[in-house]
Amino acid sequence: MAKDTRTFFERLTGTVRMNEEGETKLSKKSSDKEAVSWIEEESDKDAELTVDIYQTSDMIIIKSMIAGVRPEDLDISITRDMVTINGKREEERSVKEEDYYVRELYWGSFSRSIQLPEEIDVDEAEAVEKHGLLILKLPKLDKKKQARLKVKTV
Repeated sequence: MAKDTRTFFERLTGTVRMNEEGETKLSKKSSDKEAVSWIEEESDKDAELTVDIYQTSDMIIIKSMIAGVRPEDLDISITRDMVTINGKREEERSVKEEDYYVRELYWGSFSRSIQLPEEIDVDEAEAVEKHGLLILKLPKLDKKKQARLKVKTV
């Protein structure tokens, strides 16, 4: 299979670039038998999930649009310094391929690994979904927090 040279946005949305002759970059000039339609072009790579990341004084917030993804199709793993989001958006096949006029929605697997700017408290992390928006709330570890330990006699 030829290397997929589309940009992230093109893979995510399914759009293609046109050259000056009005041909798609994914189509071949040889015979019809060898021509590759942009609709049929499949990539074996996962699309990269788009995110917004910001912080407050005590939390790191990650937001991402995951509309059309069932919660059971999401896998979110976190460590103290990294978050990885994997998922799959599955298309309901009720329309035949040849009946499509435009196909811009992304269907398939996606993933994103994010190196966090500060360590987080993994046990207190929270993930919520609201109207297709995934929100990860990751409390920062307070490295200045002190506690007194009592010594027990054994």
